[in-house]
Amino acid sequence: MKKVSKETLIIATRKLMMEMSDEEYDKLTSDFETITMQMDLIKDIKGVDDVEPMTFPFEITNDFLRDDVVEETITKEDALKNSKRKNGDYIVLPRVVK
Repeated sequence: MKKVSKETLIIATRKLMMEMSDEEYDKLTSDFETITMQMDLIKDIKGVDDVEPMTFPFEITNDFLRDDVVEETITKEDALKNSKRKNGDYIVLPRVVK
């Protein structure tokens, strides 16, 4: 298993535009080491590779959802008529990512 280092966490937090203190990095690095050790213990259990992985413990059915039915739709012009800023057939929105 690949070791999660403090440098790896720093890179990840920068990409996520987060800030963490040195103490938080140390705690998170320690937590990852603990998780890695636990995963190594599970890997050593005899027959664990023969068991089908469980993704969710309960069976879920979505029979409460309605069927998609195509109904009356609005025209492109109607969809664009109340927008303040347009570019051809598109609505121009404010930028949300730096």
